[in-house]
Amino acid sequence: MREILFDTETTGVFPDHADEKLRDRVVEIGCVEVFNLERTGREFHAYINPERDVPEEVVRVHGLRGDFLRTQRRFAEIVGEFIEFVGDAPLVAHNASFDRGFINAELRRCLLTELPEDRFVDTLALARKKFPGASCSLDALARRFQLDRYGFDLASRKGPGGHGALVDSRILAEVYLHLKGGREQRLAFEADEVAAADAGMLQPIEFVRRAPRPIPLGPRGSAEEAEAHAAFIAKLGEKAIWLKTGS
Repeated sequence: MREILFDTETTGVFPDHADEKLRDRVVEIGCVEVFNLERTGREFHAYINPERDVPEEVVRVHGLRGDFLRTQRRFAEIVGEFIEFVGDAPLVAHNASFDRGFINAELRRCLLTELPEDRFVDTLALARKKFPGASCSLDALARRFQLDRYGFDLASRKGPGGHGALVDSRILAEVYLHLKGGREQRLAFEADEVAAADAGMLQPIEFVRRAPRPIPLGPRGSAEEAEAHAAFIAKLGEKAIWLKTGS
């Protein structure tokens, strides 16, 4: 199944602020395509001119300043590429209601149809169900699943500008794979793959009984060894298991 893991960076947390001048906007979108819980390598990424200022406290999170963003395209200019990339696939995000709210606010400004809630998968909800009581932030999950083993620089995310929509989407793709058991699933063949690859090995094993020797083998021990063995068995008493076997 095709799914899109995505993340947004914004100017704040209020996409529907009563004062239009204070409404927060999307400044970056990152998308990663996944098919059957495996990254395909296809990605979508865009920086976006929010047409407003970017508060300094937000810049410290994603590092995107207004002077850089003013050189980028507006959302209306990239929305066609975004919609074409995601197609009709489910959209997977961490704390999906946040990203859904911002994407739909931007779509409304473009007089386009909003994305329905049932199209979104929230990895935060999946994580909280799997790890009740534990921290389920994206960074906490990345550490739990030791994503530094796959080349992610988790330490740098603690510093200024350590977060970005595309890198967060890539991290989210690995987190989602672990949450869905994808790493374990890939260790096993599908039933039809087993049948094709190991057809010969799956045939019943037949055991062929050997015919008895025409002449039984004689004793291998010496007469002295036989006497020593008999003396040892005599010491075990009448209940010795050796006597019951008839050997």
